[in-house]
Amino acid sequence: MVVKKPRVVIVGAGMAGITAAHRLHTASSGDDFDLCIVEASHRTGGRILTSEFAGDRIEMGATWIHGIRGSPIHAFASDIGALAHDSCPWERMDGFPSDPITVAEGGTLIDPSLVVAPITSLYRRLMDSARDGDAPVDPKRPGVGQFLRHGLQEYRASRTGGGGDGGSRSTDWNLEELEEAVFTMHEFTERTCTSADDLEELDLAAEGEYRDYPGDHITIAQGYSRIVQYLASALPRGMIRFGRLLQRIEWRSGSDDGGSDDGCRDGGPVRLYFEGEHSAMVADHVIVTVSLGVLKAGLGKREESSGVEFSPALPVFKREAIERLGFGVVNKLFMEMDAAEGGERFPFLQMAFAQEEEEDRRRRVAGIPRWIRKTASICPIYDGSRVLQAWFAGKEALELEALPDEEVIRSIHLTLHAFLPGVATRAAGKVDRRCNGVGAAPTHPGRISRVKRSGWGKDPLFLGSYSYVAVGSSGDDLDLMAEPLPRRGRGGEPNDRDVVSPLPALQILFAGEATHRTHYSTTHGAYLSGIREANRLFQHYRDTSAAL
Repeated sequence: MVVKKPRVVIVGAGMAGITAAHRLHTASSGDDFDLCIVEASHRTGGRILTSEFAGDRIEMGATWIHGIRGSPIHAFASDIGALAHDSCPWERMDGFPSDPITVAEGGTLIDPSLVVAPITSLYRRLMDSARDGDAPVDPKRPGVGQFLRHGLQEYRASRTGGGGDGGSRSTDWNLEELEEAVFTMHEFTERTCTSADDLEELDLAAEGEYRDYPGDHITIAQGYSRIVQYLASALPRGMIRFGRLLQRIEWRSGSDDGGSDDGCRDGGPVRLYFEGEHSAMVADHVIVTVSLGVLKAGLGKREESSGVEFSPALPVFKREAIERLGFGVVNKLFMEMDAAEGGERFPFLQMAFAQEEEEDRRRRVAGIPRWIRKTASICPIYDGSRVLQAWFAGKEALELEALPDEEVIRSIHLTLHAFLPGVATRAAGKVDRRCNGVGAAPTHPGRISRVKRSGWGKDPLFLGSYSYVAVGSSGDDLDLMAEPLPRRGRGGEPNDRDVVSPLPALQILFAGEATHRTHYSTTHGAYLSGIREANRLFQHYRDTSAAL
């Protein structure tokens, strides 16, 4: 008698989905499961997307290996030779940029020893305390933003002699204003690291659970996409079905909610429906790896929404976890700079913008748009590259997606001329020590000829970049995200009575970075979640066999 293999459909060919398929196929020599991946786009990788721009290799999505000691991504990249340098220079091939110049809006260099180093050190101590779990949480304002601001206030209160005025003219920056601008600059960087639009909404207690791997943070010489492509190459031809946009999943919850069970019994307990003329699929198990943004959109499923509908609806515990967790937008802007006369290189420019307060507005350079004012830096993607890079988060990242290239280039030129005006250079010996500065910034060395940017926020297949633990949620919600359906022995709700007739187990499993308690928001978190769900299925069938 031929034994029917369990049918497993994996939704999404990103890191989590490809990893789960690779594990299920290779660990069983393809004998244990009837596997299929459905992918809405026409490529693998999901939020991993390596590209090229102006002769350099760049990452439109995932960029860093977050620590190399113990990281499965680093080990895998090393094993397949993806870390080996080929003929194409790549983004951050020389590591994280060092030796920044920090410039106040208007073009004054900020004193590294008096302002930049102390404030940077303060900020790092505060964030280290948060990530070590040592930071006191204010129950009325439990966000990271409040904790950081309180730390800056205490720093200023501990200083004797006051902040000083730094200069005699009304347009001069004083010490406290420069400290505020530099501290805010670091907060802008934190927004892109976490994807939280507002750090007040980033849960402080949860920061103590997040973990990177120890060791250096590096990029992948041959591109992050190389990892996914290698994993996908081990799968049989035709296993990945592209252009399949999932619209609805029907499953058996055991509740009296419309009788969709009857439509799912022939061939498996789960049925998947797709946009267009693609036939529905039936499965014993579905591993859902779509982004948290797509899951959020599905909760308020409307005709024009790009989310996934579940029928019956997801149980309350799952819906509430999806609602509570944060999912933000982070975009990268790449700019090709014309070759500079005399070969002058573009610096690692940290930008201290004037703030919104009335007193600070007089320092604002006219024409710089709001969407640029919350980015922290512009720098070459490696030392000497003509490709510059800036990061954007939240509302500003979404605004960047909507602008025409000409408007982006015009705004970048205004910004560069505000911070690198070329009025004087340190080499010319024209040093202005007003406002605690150490002189005017170097001359802006060239013009931007073209740009390339990511667009994760408005892409209907992602609707954002990566997850964070928002105020009101916790690491428990990440665990709930990972919990399969139906809940073991129950009808789907935490307090439901035990179901008399047992439901098919593990109908819907969940993987992706937003399902890992300590490595959320990372590629290795997605990788580990794919392994976890594949192992869950292996264990289920081992237990089932042992019970026979």
